[in-house]
Amino acid sequence: MNSIEIIPKRETKGMLEKLEKQFGIKDIPGILMRKGKERIFLFNGEISEDEIENIDAVVEIERTGIYIGKIFEPTGEIRLSIEGTQIFQSQIVKNILELDSNEDYEKWMNGQELNIKTNFRGIIAIKYNGEFLGCGKASENKIGNFIPKNRRLKLK
Repeated sequence: MNSIEIIPKRETKGMLEKLEKQFGIKDIPGILMRKGKERIFLFNGEISEDEIENIDAVVEIERTGIYIGKIFEPTGEIRLSIEGTQIFQSQIVKNILELDSNEDYEKWMNGQELNIKTNFRGIIAIKYNGEFLGCGKASENKIGNFIPKNRRLKLK
């Protein structure tokens, strides 16, 4: 199993630069951690970085904080999770696709890709009625969906 790793300040700064370029995000409200090569967590609790490392040395920490996204290979873009878009909602100011119909919203929440032609390319934030719904991957004529199967709406 992979241990949780506190992301060094220099690398955190690089991730913040990517987040600013992608979404306009200018501040990370806590400590970034990584599980494996890609999964990024945000922790802003009362425990210090040293205390987290001391605990992890004795007992493997499965996760700390909230899963906010992952590094999307091969482009190196950061794909925010649903919670990640909601945590940063007041800072996300660019690369936002606002869904304009209930039909598109339902398709999105059911895990379907959207056949929408946009000017976006790459990872974008999806929004409906003022609420962020996570991120998708925009290409010429569609938006790929990343909602995990266990979080999709179930149709009756």
